[in-house]
Amino acid sequence: MPSSEATFVGNEPANPPKPPSKLDLPKEAVQSSKSEDLHAAFVATKTPLTPEGWSISNTRAPAPAIPHGEFAPGTVLGDRYEILALLGQGGMGAVYKARDTELDRLVALKIIRPELTTNPEILKRFKQELILARQVTHRNVIRIFDLGQADGFKFITMEYLEGQDLRAVLREQGKLAPAEAAKIILQICRALEVAHGEGVIHRDLKPQNIMLDANGRAYVMDFGIARSAYLPGMTQTGALVGTPEYMSPEQAKGEKLDERSDLFSLGTILYELIVGQSPYYSDTPLATLWKRIQEKAKPLTEIDPTVPKPLSDIVAKALEIEPENRFASAQEFAQHLELWLGISPSMIGSITDQALVPSVVQKPIWKYTAIATMVLLLLAIAVLGIPKKFLPGSSTKNAHQPVSVLVADFTNHTGDPIFDDTLEPMFNFALEGAGFINAFNRGNARKLAGQLPHPTDKLDEQPARLVALSQGIGAVVTGELSRRGDKYSLSTTALDTVSGNVIAKAEATAETKDALLLTIPKLAAPIRKALGDATPESVQLQAAGGAFTTSSLEAVHQYGVAMNQQFAGNFDAALHSFAKAAELDPNFARAYAGEAAVAGNLGQFQDAEKYAKLAMEHVDRMTERERFRIRGMYYIRTENWQKCVEEYSELLKQYPADNIGRNNIAACYAGLRDMPKAVEEARRAVELAPKDLLARNNYSLYSCYIGDFQTCEREGREIRKLNPSSEDGFLLVGYAQLGQSQLPQATETYQELQKLGPRGASLSASALANLALYEGKYRLAQQTLETGIAADLAAKEPDRAADNFAMLAYAQLLQGAKQPALASANKAIANSPSEKIRFLAARTLVDAGEIPKAHELAATLGSQLQSEPQAYSKLILGEAALKEHDPKKAVQLLTEAQKLVDIWIVHFDLGRAYLEAGAFAEADSEFDRCIKRRGEVLELFSDDMPTYSYLPAVYYFQGKAREGLKSPGASDSYKRYLEIRGKAGEDSLLPDVRRRTNR
Repeated sequence: MPSSEATFVGNEPANPPKPPSKLDLPKEAVQSSKSEDLHAAFVATKTPLTPEGWSISNTRAPAPAIPHGEFAPGTVLGDRYEILALLGQGGMGAVYKARDTELDRLVALKIIRPELTTNPEILKRFKQELILARQVTHRNVIRIFDLGQADGFKFITMEYLEGQDLRAVLREQGKLAPAEAAKIILQICRALEVAHGEGVIHRDLKPQNIMLDANGRAYVMDFGIARSAYLPGMTQTGALVGTPEYMSPEQAKGEKLDERSDLFSLGTILYELIVGQSPYYSDTPLATLWKRIQEKAKPLTEIDPTVPKPLSDIVAKALEIEPENRFASAQEFAQHLELWLGISPSMIGSITDQALVPSVVQKPIWKYTAIATMVLLLLAIAVLGIPKKFLPGSSTKNAHQPVSVLVADFTNHTGDPIFDDTLEPMFNFALEGAGFINAFNRGNARKLAGQLPHPTDKLDEQPARLVALSQGIGAVVTGELSRRGDKYSLSTTALDTVSGNVIAKAEATAETKDALLLTIPKLAAPIRKALGDATPESVQLQAAGGAFTTSSLEAVHQYGVAMNQQFAGNFDAALHSFAKAAELDPNFARAYAGEAAVAGNLGQFQDAEKYAKLAMEHVDRMTERERFRIRGMYYIRTENWQKCVEEYSELLKQYPADNIGRNNIAACYAGLRDMPKAVEEARRAVELAPKDLLARNNYSLYSCYIGDFQTCEREGREIRKLNPSSEDGFLLVGYAQLGQSQLPQATETYQELQKLGPRGASLSASALANLALYEGKYRLAQQTLETGIAADLAAKEPDRAADNFAMLAYAQLLQGAKQPALASANKAIANSPSEKIRFLAARTLVDAGEIPKAHELAATLGSQLQSEPQAYSKLILGEAALKEHDPKKAVQLLTEAQKLVDIWIVHFDLGRAYLEAGAFAEADSEFDRCIKRRGEVLELFSDDMPTYSYLPAVYYFQGKAREGLKSPGASDSYKRYLEIRGKAGEDSLLPDVRRRTNR
């Protein structure tokens, strides 16, 4: 067995302990976080305490000891603890496996070396170990039972576990798979989260102090040198306590410590688990300490390129020299590990064994911002459980947890069609004045109602409740409108979704149609109160203010009509109806917001920006929540990503349950190319609305972008479960499979996608063609694309046809067919002169030698205000300079492009430019970056158009760069290229590659 003073292990099988007897510590004592409860605990075990705090066992005679002060098996200590085996020894003493004969259970018995028992500081530390361990009650922390002294020895009894510590695991295996290592450290993070919450810092985390049982559960051991940050009288500085190899820099310098010191130690352990070596290895302890104070640890990806970059980044953050640059807490560390592993927070209660199998995540840029399919101003699509407030025996303490509500169709008894779908959207806005309430998207609810066993296009009470049940929505609001003489009466009722019990009711009357809108905030107030909103009604009405004032009910009706048209995908009609609403009431801010969203959906981005500005001019006619949303949408449309993040951050401070805001802030971070943050926010959006396909799409795609293909795949499959007809689910699963080099599986997935109707067939053709290009099967790719283009044109889908024409041009270039490629590029622009198509067409022109025409397209892109088209312009000019054999100019232009937008293809082109200039080290660096960021090349433009076929060329150029460096690694790059494209035998580079590799 390994030598360790806190290694609670055993090689021989142990009988499972019997249930605790009545003499075991009472639950209230075990769970107590107060040291003063210890006395009661010891009294409960009928074991007296000495004034020093050590319990005394009844003794007969000194226990016999074998040489060197070890106890022989069979020895009974204090007439109670039968020694079974020595588990390990350390500087502080020995640890034995023993049986507590009084309680009939196995324990680990830690005995202080006799020569140390006269040292009051050591005894103090051991007593403190028990006190602190009692404060830290967690499933991943070793439980300590008792302090004791008997037969002249002082000892501690602890929970006994079968298993081994991480040091033993490392000795046996060398290193662990990244996911396995992350699962172990995640459990320790959760244990530290509780410890740090009690003000306890461990101070000596190391592999020897982390135990794994047979089921894979990890345990933190030996809080013997831990000290409470808030324990009076304890020295906080000047004491160098801990193991040098795992100490934080501040601990090595003897400075005051906080929780982040433990996180550094934990990061060091995770580093060692993944690559099998310390990040700060040196010949002497002093040199080890010096290195961590002065030098950053080398990234894991540099030690082992197979380590996923996101995980490498997590470890690097934990190992930052300055504490403020690390994770702020064990919780934050854990959240990043969960994100990478793809573990849902709902699983954390059972974080062991199979519960820790990695799940799936990720998706890019703002492809799936909420405005892509709905008006941002409308409603938050939160899909959460029934609020605890409505469960028997519950209190209102959790009233401000997120609550989702579905507003059903109000029954219109007046016979006047102007009221149909008119009042309900306004009621959504009124409810969402409470920051914790999210109104479920009525358009989505209507679609779901069409999928019920008895399909309907109405959201009457019964179908609305069925939809709410299927989506986990807590409450349903129904309403009835009728005429009473010359007045209008509107009543509303909130129902518990499951039981149908009434939560709240309200009724109001209005003199005229238009005045009816003013009653809505009054009707929403009692429902908000019943759901847990403590805002006084007077304040609610004041906040609504002019937001519900309009000169014409007809304008609101047209707005409702437009919303239904938009949800049905009829964007042209929706744009017309929103425009009509704005014409009826030129101050109707929501109408302009609707125009902005729909124009964006139609690709009319300049118009979208114009309408967004008009909506901004009338922010006084919006609720506060709407103002945040519309400004956020405006910044998305203008691609002002930093302001976008700021706006949605403010929104989420006041309305933390707003999942549209959460989803869109993820898109804004993606726009800033801060993908880890984008993934984090997208994950939180999924937590708010687990059945929201929009949020899961983003979570999946962003995960793919950062190289977390397992999460990407899991979320893609979850999308397919939630909506089997979702083309995006298949596309995302295929991306994840490509990223994991599972080409046959990706092919099968794309073939399944083909069966999902016209859009699925079109996406399938593009994906299969791109996969063929990736493998070097150029003729197959061309044939697939030509068939797909014909189908797209027949279906009057010019944008899809343009995408496929651009890919066809690339396929033709790879075959050396320049003139056909030019023709395809021109057809692409003819079908869609979008920025992306112009950029791709210009690349074709450059490769075909049509430099002046490429410059013309670059000029059109460079004249745009947004940074992305300007970057495209620089890219084209840089590629043209490279084509004209001016690598210096190319590097300059491409570097300028990177400063505008740090996209994958910039690094690819920069690598080629450096290679042409003979700057082999710089070229190798860029190509290495391309490989590490290969997730981004799955879909470069975030528009359902696969682009993974750009990746193989990286290996060829990297081989040339490493050949220039005279690196033996060149052959590995060339071999990888042959593995991808060698079998097809169509690629023009194959003869050169084989010559360079002698194959």
